Amino acid sequence: MSGSQELQATFQSHMENPLIWPILEILKHEPSGWKVHVLSARLNELGYISELDPSPEKDVFKRNFLIMNALYQLQEMLYPEKWLQVEAMNIELSHVQSHVAHFIDQSDPLRSYYTQWSNYEASEGEVKRLLNDFWTHYKKHMGFDNVANMDRARALKLFKLPIDASDSDIRKTWRRLALRWHPDRQGGDADKFRILCEAWHTLR
Repeated sequence: MSGSQELQATFQSHMENPLIWPILEILKHEPSGWKVHVLSARLNELGYISELDPSPEKDVFKRNFLIMNALYQLQEMLYPEKWLQVEAMNIELSHVQSHVAHFIDQSDPLRSYYTQWSNYEASEGEVKRLLNDFWTHYKKHMGFDNVANMDRARALKLFKLPIDASDSDIRKTWRRLALRWHPDRQGGDADKFRILCEAWHTLR
């Protein structure tokens, strides 16, 4: 593998899907009855997805890819407390019941396809644009446009991480804290979540 290929592989393995959190909010309010195209339409109504490609066919594909990728990531993040059924025509979030056997099938070919960012054919610049567009919208939606004095040192302190924390440690801590304090979760805190979002936006 060449140096450029290694850099691209590293980039793709650490890419953040900008739809994870808005999809979680949607499913918290309406846990069932979703299909990918319906979820895509709702995300579009809420302003979370802009045009991804000038070609209509590629635009639909990229939307579906981002949604499925986010759903598979959410499935792992929420398990075993909750079960997220990920099927293109039947997406449902539910509490795990002890008498029902749920498990994440890592050998599922659809999971393998949609969790490989190379299949999306996204350039680093395109993903950064998506992330910046998403965070601009999400900050307004969550009401934390004016969180002041957030710099890297303060953000790391909020995450309780050392100044030399790795990107991997920062990402793992963000997901753990975001799931803990998300306002739609039991015991969540909207104000704390907004501050953590700003810290993550500074660190990512």
